[in-house]
Amino acid sequence: MDSYSIFTGRLLRFAPPSAEDSAAFARWTQDADYQRMLEDDPIRPLSIEQAGMFNGGISQDSFDFRLRTLVDDTLIGFIVLFNIKWKNGSSMLAMGIGEAAYRGKGYGSDALNLLLGYAFRELNLYRVGLNVIAYNLPAIRAYERAGFQLEGRGRGMVHRDGERYDLLQYGILREEWAAR
Repeated sequence: MDSYSIFTGRLLRFAPPSAEDSAAFARWTQDADYQRMLEDDPIRPLSIEQAGMFNGGISQDSFDFRLRTLVDDTLIGFIVLFNIKWKNGSSMLAMGIGEAAYRGKGYGSDALNLLLGYAFRELNLYRVGLNVIAYNLPAIRAYERAGFQLEGRGRGMVHRDGERYDLLQYGILREEWAAR
């Protein structure tokens, strides 16, 4: 068996959700830039109690991780595989780097690489997909570097500030990931 670290990357580690995370998630909802890159629904600030809904329970069709730095164990974001269809070996992915000081520094790419290893090695999935708003260029670059392929475009699906933006669908298959 080849050796790899299942929960630890170059810059961060995966940690389980905890009740203490709610304060950070609530604070991140105050950051409109973060919210608008992450979400295509109307954004709104959340209280600590409301943000507690993101502390996820155990589910058979969702695997939710917190992103913590290796250097000082700072909670900087989340990554989740959701809507897992075991019969088909497919899942969707969502990720956010909530702490602004950690964006654009390779943490998202590290989290993606770690999660794809988990999805294909540990969960034996065949395909991981995601949706991203077309204006979220930093995320698109990270997804493409990780091997995701553009599969579709929902033209004009997102309405922001009087403008229409496409919602892009990306995916990666196990053999594409393994060939990297």
